[in-house]
Amino acid sequence: MLAQALVPAAVGKAIDAGIIARDQQALLWWGGAVVALGTIQAAAGILRDRAALTTRLGAAYRTAQLIARQAARLGATLPKRVAKGEIVNAGVADIGRLGEALAETARGSGAIVAIAVVAAILLGTSWQLGLVVLLGVPLMVGTVSLLIRPLHRRQHRLREQQAELTGRAVDIVSGLRVLRGIGGEEVFADRYRADSQRVRAAGVAVARVEALLEGAKVLLPGLLTTVVVWLGAHYVASGRMGPGQLVAFYGYAVFLVDPLRRLTNAAGRLTQGHVAARRITAFLALRPEFALGTAAPAPYEGPYEGRCEGSYEGPCDGPYEGPCDGSAPLADPASGLIVVPGRFTAVACASPADTATLAARLGRYTDSTVTLGDTPLGDLPPDEIRRRILVADHDDRLFAGPLREELRGPGSDAELERAVDAACARDIAEALPDGLDDHVAESGRNFSGGQQQRLRLVRALMADPEVLILVEPTSAVDAHTEARIARGVSELRAGRTTLVFTTSPVVLDRADHVVYVQSAKAVAQGSHGDLLGDVRYRSVVAREESA
Repeated sequence: MLAQALVPAAVGKAIDAGIIARDQQALLWWGGAVVALGTIQAAAGILRDRAALTTRLGAAYRTAQLIARQAARLGATLPKRVAKGEIVNAGVADIGRLGEALAETARGSGAIVAIAVVAAILLGTSWQLGLVVLLGVPLMVGTVSLLIRPLHRRQHRLREQQAELTGRAVDIVSGLRVLRGIGGEEVFADRYRADSQRVRAAGVAVARVEALLEGAKVLLPGLLTTVVVWLGAHYVASGRMGPGQLVAFYGYAVFLVDPLRRLTNAAGRLTQGHVAARRITAFLALRPEFALGTAAPAPYEGPYEGRCEGSYEGPCDGPYEGPCDGSAPLADPASGLIVVPGRFTAVACASPADTATLAARLGRYTDSTVTLGDTPLGDLPPDEIRRRILVADHDDRLFAGPLREELRGPGSDAELERAVDAACARDIAEALPDGLDDHVAESGRNFSGGQQQRLRLVRALMADPEVLILVEPTSAVDAHTEARIARGVSELRAGRTTLVFTTSPVVLDRADHVVYVQSAKAVAQGSHGDLLGDVRYRSVVAREESA
């Protein structure tokens, strides 16, 4: 921008010192200066644009990384504190605006330098014209700034409404199958239509201010150009400046349109970037609802009830004769639930709320006093908990990509085949054109609810955690398939700690141990047959037995 700002001065000198004075050497000298300045301008402009692009992309992608890390750090706190649409907008729209704002600082700062240099040259040539520029530029910037504040407010309002609309769209798409089943498509379509009209009205309000801003960008520099040229022509006519200086002044008046436009563009971009930055920093400022542990897990010394036949070295006693894998028991003192290592344990809850509460506690998705062996889960870092304990529920999603890669993870193909059979998902794979190599659509929407449930179970089995917690893993399948899944999971997880929340008699009968939970408290335990004598337990599972 500095090289570009000096071009009108060099052209004016070439006219006065070369053409008017008929000095060929001076003409060549100043003509060469114009060429040199043009070359510098071209080279520096390329470098500036490359730097601006690097800044824009770097800011956007680094911010995206921060958002992803924050989302992972918040974990279970995320859906409680932030809407889905907010995350989508932050990860797509806001990071783009932030990158554009930072990229615009290169052009905006160059415009400031160019305006300062032009003002200095004009003051040195004619203080009256220089004063016009010095007064005119702040006046234009001040006038434009009057439009920036209402633009800022309206953009902020539009941004909030867009986030809400995106969240509603995500909810509709996620629940489209259910909406069709209950005939609620039109109701939600009407709500979305009304919301989209409100967003449209907010967008029009923003566009009105932006239109005024764009008009001011053209009108105000044009007025300044007219004043400068008119005064300069009078000075030439009175002999106070030469024709070359008038050409230079005209060149400056025309030139100033560009840096002033860049400056106002930078102000607009920075305003949008400020709105986006406020939303992003508000998200990054969120903290998990409970403290994250950092301690290393302590070795478990026992005792627990059960006679072990595996690698467990702690003291054992009791009637249980199943093999164990050396893992520690998972205990929830608040409810009295103890998950013994190596067992296939089933928990029948009197209400879905009890299921959600216990699953959240055992998986450390909420603050609790749950212990793994002798170590409170609250003392362990999240990575250690997720490595050792896996909670698989209905909120889990299938991701787009090859089905084999989605299910297999780090395991082998042979292990995947066994998990597919255990989850009774062989028919799903055989029905696909390319089998397990077929493609999964976004959120697994090319599969039915029952198919998705079985595929999620395959993925959970392939993870092979120390403690696997399954939440109603057979709720969307028929009784025959349910029995096969119960048998397959118990055989595949033999000797591994498995906890299933279910009220299905088929699964409960297959479990090594059953716990009945009421009001988030373990009130009875034993085998499924033994517990059928408890009227409370029987009232929960009898509905499915009668079905």
